Amino acid sequence: MSIFDVLDLVCGLALFLFGINFMGETLKRSAGNRLKVFLENITASPIKGFFFGVAVTAAMQSSSATTVMVVGFVNSGAMTLSQAISVIMGANVGTTVTSWLTGLSGLGTVGEETVSFLRWLKPSSFVPIVALIGIILYMFGKSSARKNIGSILLGFSILMVGMELMSAAVSPLAESESFKATLLWFEDPILGVFVGALMTAILQSSSAAVGILQSLTVTGAINFENAIPILLGQNIGTCITTIIASIGAGKNAKRAAFVHLYFNIIGVTVFMSLFYLINNIVGLPFASDSIDVWGIAIVHTVFNILSVLLIAPFARQLEKLVCITVRDNKKSGSI
Repeated sequence: MSIFDVLDLVCGLALFLFGINFMGETLKRSAGNRLKVFLENITASPIKGFFFGVAVTAAMQSSSATTVMVVGFVNSGAMTLSQAISVIMGANVGTTVTSWLTGLSGLGTVGEETVSFLRWLKPSSFVPIVALIGIILYMFGKSSARKNIGSILLGFSILMVGMELMSAAVSPLAESESFKATLLWFEDPILGVFVGALMTAILQSSSAAVGILQSLTVTGAINFENAIPILLGQNIGTCITTIIASIGAGKNAKRAAFVHLYFNIIGVTVFMSLFYLINNIVGLPFASDSIDVWGIAIVHTVFNILSVLLIAPFARQLEKLVCITVRDNKKSGSI
């Protein structure tokens, strides 16, 4: 990679992060108190809470934003810890939507040929139109609703441009022997998980970290065995934001933050154990195959859905675990 490729990568990442944040902030601003009232009205229905977590996170493009918001509501007493668990589980599934959106950058090309009807789903084909509509609505819209829609469309366009820029910047790595040699380090799954968690902790966005991993797949040098530990580690790294947000909050708010952490740690442990156990016993035919942007999106989604299916039946036990982790004050018994 030349210095210009590195600059393109950094600029692409900056645009990607800005696009995600711009969309999320606009949605939070436009929803405002309506979002808070709806969240406060989630009472005894874990299913409603789960789907609310999915929808809000998919809209805001950030599971961290949803879980931080949940921590705030638990801290204020507007939501109980048991209610928070279902919303947090939904947030983990909702965050996978971004990986499917960024996966659009891999559409339309099969070998050296371009599939015409899929080409129109590539960002380079439709993003300029979306951006133009967004600019018109933002600049000339008379109502705040139209301006907000314009802002959301602009944020989405910026996000996709950033993804395209990152993919183009790292494409020369496909011919780099040193890059391929570096990837051999990640055959150690523990190291892969650590690197993935560190990436997300630094970026404060699992969506951005997953987007970087997706952009690297254009090199063709990353296989499922390399990618899965990094991807799972990114799910753990996103919990750092929630933990930080709970500092100085009440005990139940801290417990809600630990729900997010334990959910991902348990899911990663089980998923990785099963993957490597099955691969070592029978040999998964795709394990050594190169992974693409859609493969990342599929693994990301399957992991989070399976984690929900695994942990949801034990929600009460998870609640007890976080209560053991963050104990009540023995003298006052207050929360």
